Amino acid sequence: MCVEKKSLRYNSFLIMTNNFSPSSFFSLVEYTHGELFDVAHVWEALAHLSSYLEKQQLGNIQVKIPDGVHLACRDKISIGKGTVIEPGAYISGPCLIGENCIIRQGAYIRGDVVTGDGCVIGHATEIKHSILLNKASAAHFNYVGDSILGNGVNLGAGVKLANYKLDHKEVYIFFKGEKIATKLKKFGAILGDGVQLGCNAVTSPGTLMGKESLCYPCVYVKGIIPAKTVIKD
Repeated sequence: MCVEKKSLRYNSFLIMTNNFSPSSFFSLVEYTHGELFDVAHVWEALAHLSSYLEKQQLGNIQVKIPDGVHLACRDKISIGKGTVIEPGAYISGPCLIGENCIIRQGAYIRGDVVTGDGCVIGHATEIKHSILLNKASAAHFNYVGDSILGNGVNLGAGVKLANYKLDHKEVYIFFKGEKIATKLKKFGAILGDGVQLGCNAVTSPGTLMGKESLCYPCVYVKGIIPAKTVIKD
């Protein structure tokens, strides 16, 4: 009897690990920072983000920075070739921005941010302690806190990824009757490759959306959303 219970618990762990592995959400073949995702559960990449940045040789800015851009802790900021930084952007290190990105006027990057190539961080968008994969876009009036945006993710204007519960307690994941501890008090959303959120949508802390899911405008999203789901209400 004891062996059966142990076996059930082990099988349950395998199910959870497979469902929440980084490969379930992202293709990492062309992502420069794939090392971040050497974890069992995808959200654990956020816990390792600061230490990952500490290991990088930051301070390598390969583009011209125009007047009107504010770089705080410049020696902890790296920016790849071909990236455009518009006047009025505020970037604080530690931060690693990829190649051919666009950081628009009024963007606010608060530190502990890693982006892939071809990303857009737009006007009045605030981003902190987050990971963006290639061609992820938060282009207009977005808040991205303690979150991961997969390849080609697009946030419509005004989308907010809430990262802090009202009771300020740890964020848990609920899946098939299991309550999974994330060990994170600040945890926004995991958005798989190709996810799109319509204008003014809001995600609850600890939301996970599978690849190619779509969310209509002005919708509140929470929990676990399977791949290729369309959320209308």
